[in-house]
Amino acid sequence: GRGVLPRAMAELGAYRCIECNGEATELYRDYQRGVLRISICKSCQKPVDKYIEYDPVIILINAVLCKAQAYRHILFNTKINIHGKLCVFCLLCEAYLRWLQLQDSSQNTDPDDLIRYAKEWDFYRMFGIASLEQTSFFIGIFITLWWMTPEMLKRKSDFILLLKALLLSTYGKLLLIPAVIWEHDYTPLCLAFIKVFVLISNSQAIRVTLNLNRILPWFAIFFGLIFENGVVCLFQKMGWDV
Repeated sequence: GRGVLPRAMAELGAYRCIECNGEATELYRDYQRGVLRISICKSCQKPVDKYIEYDPVIILINAVLCKAQAYRHILFNTKINIHGKLCVFCLLCEAYLRWLQLQDSSQNTDPDDLIRYAKEWDFYRMFGIASLEQTSFFIGIFITLWWMTPEMLKRKSDFILLLKALLLSTYGKLLLIPAVIWEHDYTPLCLAFIKVFVLISNSQAIRVTLNLNRILPWFAIFFGLIFENGVVCLFQKMGWDV
């Protein structure tokens, strides 16, 4: 069945063809009385965005499969503004996982209020560390891309779009919570798979946003990981408990 059409989709503006990444002025044309016709891309002669008729669940499944078409639909042809809230929630999930591992390593079961407050502070500290690591990771990516392809990041809007894409592509961290709740012998392996999945999503987001080949996004992610670990090591040498 036809899904919910994106709001303000009939307005003139710069949209993208999900197949060839070409620009389009509209995604569909409304002939009134419920008659809609999806626009055809002038470059590849395919529908500009077939996903405007798809159910959101199908779009989500395609995004989980890291299909470039689904990423283009979400980033360019919809009005999604949940990247900030999603980022905070993902960081909370990661902080909770680290805090839980920290509590498992502690043998102190004293119910004293002071101990309880200390444990609560540990959670906030884990949230701060997770935020620091993700910020460092993104900074490393931006530095690499700006150095390798400066023409791709000339305007402030280019940086904002890439940041939005990176924040949205970290949705895989939401899987950390069920991985911890359904704890079993393979939990460390599941966490490793989740980390790899998030990195793959980040790579696809960079590739789709800047229209790059497959190699450069992975190079940027590799440098981002190095920069992230470097910042953490620097703070540890400064005596910070990171």
